[in-house]
Amino acid sequence: MLAILNRHPDRSAAVLVTFGMAIVVGSALGFEHIGGYIPCALCLMQRNPYYIGIGVGFLAVLSAVFRLPPIVTKVLLITVALLMIVGMGLGIYHSGVEWKFWEGPSTCTIGATGGDTPVNVLEALNATKAPSCTEATLRVLGLSFAGWNVLTSAALAAIALWGALRKPTV
Repeated sequence: MLAILNRHPDRSAAVLVTFGMAIVVGSALGFEHIGGYIPCALCLMQRNPYYIGIGVGFLAVLSAVFRLPPIVTKVLLITVALLMIVGMGLGIYHSGVEWKFWEGPSTCTIGATGGDTPVNVLEALNATKAPSCTEATLRVLGLSFAGWNVLTSAALAAIALWGALRKPTV
């Protein structure tokens, strides 16, 4: 297995980082839709690098599988790494807001609400108070969702950079 990872680091990294981003987003959606944790505005914003990154990562996988020039895959992996660094920055910012190191945005109470039709969405907006960005809804091992996002974003950025910067062995 390690021989395959070393021979094709760009392909391996593309698959690992794309799968990792999908797991993170899937977990966030699971906590929201199954667990009932309504995300705040900053939580929703932190998902954007993942949504974009999954698409770019998928392109990197295709580029590696179809053996396009290695520079294509490397540029795509660097793009994923940059997106994950942005995600990490958003997580740091949100964590700082939760720990009261600095103030959050004025839109801190705008979050996701449920509803099946436009009428229900409007009713839900009036009836549902979105969580504040300043309070962590859950902490696991001392970290909120935003804190865990910092760690996962950093790990995914490292995987993408490993694949982009490592030379394949023959």
